Amino acid sequence: MSLVEWLTAPWAYSFMVRGMAAAVIVGVVAAVIGTFVVLRGMAFFGDALAHTILPGIAVGYLVNGGVTENLFWWALASAVVAAVGIGAITERGDIREDTAIGVVLAGMFALGIALISLSGNYAVDLAHILFGNVLGVSLRQVGMMALFGGGVLLVVFALFKEFVLISFDPILAETLRLPTRPLHYLLLLLIAVTVVVAIEAVGVALLLAMLITPPATATLLTHRLPRVMLLASLIGAFSAVAGLYLSFYFNMASGAAIVLVATACFVLAFLFSIQSASRA
Repeated sequence: MSLVEWLTAPWAYSFMVRGMAAAVIVGVVAAVIGTFVVLRGMAFFGDALAHTILPGIAVGYLVNGGVTENLFWWALASAVVAAVGIGAITERGDIREDTAIGVVLAGMFALGIALISLSGNYAVDLAHILFGNVLGVSLRQVGMMALFGGGVLLVVFALFKEFVLISFDPILAETLRLPTRPLHYLLLLLIAVTVVVAIEAVGVALLLAMLITPPATATLLTHRLPRVMLLASLIGAFSAVAGLYLSFYFNMASGAAIVLVATACFVLAFLFSIQSASRA
């Protein structure tokens, strides 16, 4: 098989084309919003939201009579409730953010497991929520991911300076009379939307890596925020495409393959940064 044939063979299958599109959307959107997650030290928050969608998924499954194709809105509603709940608990100041995240995560994840346990079929039908099924996404699901992912990117770019300011210097943001509270909640909601968009591709178990690894890799190579965000997006997209090629040719789980490529990029960047520091 020639190199051209090796590169083009996966594109002969419609499920691979849909999978590539979905994975690239996830790689780019998760990397962009994940840059703020890394800057604000909110990795635990992203992981919590990925798990708190389970109650919404289970309720949606039950209401829809066992149909798994229309669970997006239920997952989104569950993630939004969790994000707003964590923000509201933390805002009082009596409870630390990590504690609030832990309480909401434990409660909603337990509720999701309880609902799933009501029927033995749930464990099978909802397995893709935990481990991802990017090669099984429909054209409609790709369209939903593109619509909501594009919306997240538009909001981030429109309010980029404001998000940067509340992330680096919230006191200055208040001095400038920026609406810091609405901006904070909006950022939480954007993370929630990104989590739900990404679930179809990599699943709950691997979502955190797509939010954190590409931005973390980019910060090892550059320190200017726009460049970090751009580089993280390229790393996320590359990881998505390369991971699906690995999945196609080596019969690997697609979500795991994508994350392994992203992790390999991080390791290479880390070694490069060590070498550059030693030379300096």
